[in-house]
Amino acid sequence: MKLKTVNKSKDKLQVRFEVDKSTESFVNAIRRMAIEEVPTLAVEDIEIRQNSSALFDEMLALRIGLVPIKTDLSSYSLPSGPEDISERSAKCTLEMELKVAKKGVVYAEFASSKDPKCTFVFPKMPIVKLHARQKVDVSMLAVMGQGKDHIKWAPGHVWFVNKPSLTIKQDAKLIAENKDKYPPQIFDKSGKISPKQIEVLNLYDAVDRVCENLIKVTYSTDSFVVDAESWGQMSVNEMLTTAAEMLTTKAKELESQL
Repeated sequence: MKLKTVNKSKDKLQVRFEVDKSTESFVNAIRRMAIEEVPTLAVEDIEIRQNSSALFDEMLALRIGLVPIKTDLSSYSLPSGPEDISERSAKCTLEMELKVAKKGVVYAEFASSKDPKCTFVFPKMPIVKLHARQKVDVSMLAVMGQGKDHIKWAPGHVWFVNKPSLTIKQDAKLIAENKDKYPPQIFDKSGKISPKQIEVLNLYDAVDRVCENLIKVTYSTDSFVVDAESWGQMSVNEMLTTAAEMLTTKAKELESQL
């Protein structure tokens, strides 16, 4: 198996890479492990002491529960049982608070956390808007969990496609006859088809089966293009490496019991 990084965002939250000489089952296993198994912190229990905003308590709680929290996997792990949560074990829970009594938008950055390393990911994510004399006073308990139990614990999203390849015939007559059927971005200044633009803009679906005598798209059965995006709880690299480690652990557990 070979892996090649195609591009990576500066904030380390998005990556696209190619996997060659592998199988769809293996790539899909990594995808599912990343989404469903990699643990993160998310608000699970909320005590609303006061809420005079326009949002019902249930809606306010729902919004807060879906705000991603920076997660340090070296300090936090999944609870071993309900008692860890009820006793507020420091290894799997985090206490937070949101108390605002001024007019304006209440942003995620207004919340305080007992662990300065683990705060809401996006400071300017709006939670609720307050008018004059309105107030929110909320205490929160974030708990380690997994995306297979609730999407709020998913660290991000991963998807993949079979690696496409292009066969292009630079036929001026065919281009003239079919140019209006294709996205204008695929043509260069001279009017020819640019395979690089199709790749960079990911326009394979847009050009597929329009005119196969001009552009033909074929898909590999053992090479894949994988896109991964983290919601911010951790870097996309940590999300994927943790998923791979967890898959390896599960495979070893299976092997030891056979």
